[in-house]
Amino acid sequence: MKLKTTLLIFIFAVLFIGLYSCKKEAFNINQNPNNATDSTITYEVILPSAQNATARLVSRNWGWLQNYLGYWARSGTYAPNTQEETYDITTNFQSQIWSGFYDNLYDYEVMQLAAAKEGATFYEGIAKIMKAHDYEILVSIYDNVPYKEALQIANIKTPKYDKGVDIYKDLLFQIDKGIDLIKKADTAEAGPNGNVISNDVMFGDLVVSGTTYKQMKTNWAKFANTIKLRILTKFMNGGVEGGSAQVGTAAQYATGVDLAVEFNKIRNEGSGFLDEVTGDAVVNPGYATDKGNPFYNLYIKDNNGSKTSSNDYYKGNYFAVGDGTTDGFYVQLLDDRAYGFYSQVSGKLKGVKYGLASSTDNSADKLSGIGFGLSYAADESQRIITVAESKMLQAECIHRGFISGDAKTTLNEGIAASFNTLFERFGFDGVTMADTYIADNFDVPAVDYSAVPVDARSAAGGIYTIITQKWLALNGIAPYEVWSDYRRIDFSSTTHHFVYGGRATGLSQAFIAPPISVSTSKPASIKEIPLRLLYPQSEYLYNAANVGAQPSTGTYPFTRTFWDLN
Repeated sequence: MKLKTTLLIFIFAVLFIGLYSCKKEAFNINQNPNNATDSTITYEVILPSAQNATARLVSRNWGWLQNYLGYWARSGTYAPNTQEETYDITTNFQSQIWSGFYDNLYDYEVMQLAAAKEGATFYEGIAKIMKAHDYEILVSIYDNVPYKEALQIANIKTPKYDKGVDIYKDLLFQIDKGIDLIKKADTAEAGPNGNVISNDVMFGDLVVSGTTYKQMKTNWAKFANTIKLRILTKFMNGGVEGGSAQVGTAAQYATGVDLAVEFNKIRNEGSGFLDEVTGDAVVNPGYATDKGNPFYNLYIKDNNGSKTSSNDYYKGNYFAVGDGTTDGFYVQLLDDRAYGFYSQVSGKLKGVKYGLASSTDNSADKLSGIGFGLSYAADESQRIITVAESKMLQAECIHRGFISGDAKTTLNEGIAASFNTLFERFGFDGVTMADTYIADNFDVPAVDYSAVPVDARSAAGGIYTIITQKWLALNGIAPYEVWSDYRRIDFSSTTHHFVYGGRATGLSQAFIAPPISVSTSKPASIKEIPLRLLYPQSEYLYNAANVGAQPSTGTYPFTRTFWDLN
């Protein structure tokens, strides 16, 4: 199927899903996928639309978290967001994340059931893998969520919540099934999978011209295995200041998730993970000037070519870019990625402290904005998972002994991939840039995996380097995974969560991240960022008994996720 036909399918899919979604009840996760084989609903139509919806979810919902993690901050052109900046978050805070992911999960569920009835196992496998992608993020944000009963409105109006650990366990199983379905799929042109190469806007021919079915099958397996790494590393904790290498070893094995067994499954499957051959996993259904990349449309320019309000609202955080006089974390590390993640103002990088009162001194026009490396054009593909993240996940697993290989080499490959993600399309050699950066930071723990402590307050390299490099690489791309790293790795005796900057780089103890809001309305007792979101108000309205049974108290710092044992 050629580009024109694919775009027509995509446009029809968007219109159909949009109209159909308008009929959904307010309780978004209680939908009925059982009529998925109706002639007006086809798995071919759903796939590109659902993938585009996934792209919107991972790119457009995280400004608040970018602020919390020290990447962005509100410009002084706008009034303070008191709820966010004082951490007084409620059940209405960021509730669109919950509804958005469940809407997307429902679409994949419809696609999966329809595909299964038609023997379209390639589509069925994709649906299973993409559902695992979505649920992995949901669990990392909320912990326990509706899972087994979540999409069965015909029979279950108020779905029970499953434990986060049980969901992760089943996701590993579902991913394996998805890989197997795809690998065994018959791709004969006249068969039910015959047009998946045109309709798949992640690994299909529209995204990379000339793609073959064999390449697609391998790429989906690599993508799926990378999602498994996201899940499996959630069971790994400590490793910096005497913490255990795994989450509560005895209790962890009691859940039935045996890390050694799971990694052996990945080895036996044999495809590996996202790498330089696959490139970043991206979605592009035919983004264009008037139907743009979702990140670009929200944070850069709208479909009319006008600068968006978010472009003025979100500016560089002081921790990341400094204030024009004091260098931020990137520049202190001689990290040229700063100039991809942020724009310059008057030839400088200049940020603002998060939560600072509005004034003309920190107005939008005086601060560094979102850089061209994150999104430079409306027709650019939207990243879902990058090679940089894949390599850094692998490096951690090598460091902890679950994967063979050299952790330092793999990490450095991840750093190079990060540079390439930002600069390669502009003609720069990310590998050379990364080599220079690494050489310039010899024995600096934030960059050098082999670094040794220089004094009692300093960190070694190792896991600290890996987790810090993920912060440096996933700015604006996957902040939800950086947030997970912050919560699962013990580094601070004060907060018992990870600390970026500060003693590990020779910076002052005050220069650490995630930086706490400087809002004068913030309670002085708050010393770290929130550890999870609260369940949305819609759950308390439509599923009160089940949400009420969850162990969240609703008070700061909220109930931890099951893997946050710090």
